[in-house]
Amino acid sequence: MAKLILSMDGLVLKEIALTKERTTIGRKPHNDIQIDNLAVSGEHAVIVTILQDSFLEDLGSTNGTVVNGQPIKKHFLQNNDIIELGKYKLRYVNEAVAGQAKAADFEKTMVLRPGSVKAAIPAPAPSAAAAAPAAAPVAAAAAAGAKNFGDSVAGQSATAAPVAPPKPAAAPQKNGALQLLSGANAGKELDLTKPLTTLGKPGVQVAVITRRPQGFFITHVEGAIFPVVNGKILDAQAHSLNDHDVIELAGVKMEFFLKT
Repeated sequence: MAKLILSMDGLVLKEIALTKERTTIGRKPHNDIQIDNLAVSGEHAVIVTILQDSFLEDLGSTNGTVVNGQPIKKHFLQNNDIIELGKYKLRYVNEAVAGQAKAADFEKTMVLRPGSVKAAIPAPAPSAAAAAPAAAPVAAAAAAGAKNFGDSVAGQSATAAPVAPPKPAAAPQKNGALQLLSGANAGKELDLTKPLTTLGKPGVQVAVITRRPQGFFITHVEGAIFPVVNGKILDAQAHSLNDHDVIELAGVKMEFFLKT
């Protein structure tokens, strides 16, 4: 699990685990990470965590947000990145993805790290040494007077244990797409082939649709107005999309559907 280590002048103040999809940073008490310092704006920045990846976004703060010495607006966080807010520093720690290739910014597509699937290995045939204990009852029976029993067993070949048939492969996940219902591009379709697709207008309203093993999810990222799905305003958490859901975002209506 990713975390932030808050420090000032080299003194570690606390550690914060990124357990929420949206972690807000600012001077006001309602923020998840409150930094009571005049150099920090009331609502300074937000960290959006999706799967194992985190994005940092400055929320139009007065003094700006700096990562590794460079001012940023949106930034794809990497292990050991240093976020600077005035005299305070937040070190981002995510060892699980430390080896991931560095992405340039928020608009880049995330690269999922698919779990490796190991093929079933057939059980090896028993060796002669392993079969020796099983031959003991045969010798005992021969000593008790079972005529030619040992000779008949000696001519038999050991048979390997049957191999369990492999489990059937899981059904492939359906592809998703969006059809624009309004606006200048009404009627056009957008295939959701990337693990993460950014939608909306930067500075106005931005959301992302993520493709997960469980299906497709939409998450609010930027803007005072949250996306609307089937007439219902979403909250800050990820929302699961169903076939033919209608999304309203940045003044545009679009329909989500699954492709066969």
